[in-house]
Amino acid sequence: MKYFTKEWYKEMQVSGFLVFPETKEEWEKMLAFYKSEGIDYKKHFKEDLESRKSDLLTYLPESFHPYIYDGTLNSEYPTPELRKMAEEWQKKYDERMEIIEKKYTQYYDSIKEKLPKNVVQLRENSLHDAKVLSIEIPSKDMFVITLDCRGGFHYFTDIKLTFLGVKELSPPDKLEGAWWLYDEVYTHKAGFELHVLFDAPLTEFTIIAENVLIEKLK
Repeated sequence: MKYFTKEWYKEMQVSGFLVFPETKEEWEKMLAFYKSEGIDYKKHFKEDLESRKSDLLTYLPESFHPYIYDGTLNSEYPTPELRKMAEEWQKKYDERMEIIEKKYTQYYDSIKEKLPKNVVQLRENSLHDAKVLSIEIPSKDMFVITLDCRGGFHYFTDIKLTFLGVKELSPPDKLEGAWWLYDEVYTHKAGFELHVLFDAPLTEFTIIAENVLIEKLK
């Protein structure tokens, strides 16, 4: 991945962590909801923070670290100081992400006419949130991946992607059950180069091939 990397994705999750309730009333309603569901919200917030602690410390400035270490980053209604810091960080983050997305879009637009039509279809009919059902390697130059797109943005059924004339594949395993997040496509002398960021586990996948067939299964 050159643009939508693991690091890019982890920082995006940190950005989502800094979304605070706009008002004290909204905060109180959220706590009341947890209580009504029998959820120990303090334990819930603590576990959520611990699961992201490493990334929070990595991507947020040191001014945020005291709130992370004492758990108040997400367990208490944000102070005006914390909210201001979060808004300033978020603004800079949004600006950086906009630049990254714009750079890739410009690159893709510049190569689109050079790509096989099926590859353009693969890129433009989003597979975001599609779940990997299975993978197959029928031969050394063929790779097949079957996806459930019912929870995604396109197809809304199972599809099979058959990559033909495969020249390079990494990694070829441990994709079953993973979720297709973001992808990048590039020109290559062999045909095209596709990078996909999968989640659960977070994996950067690369394949270089001549073409791809897209088949609806149901």
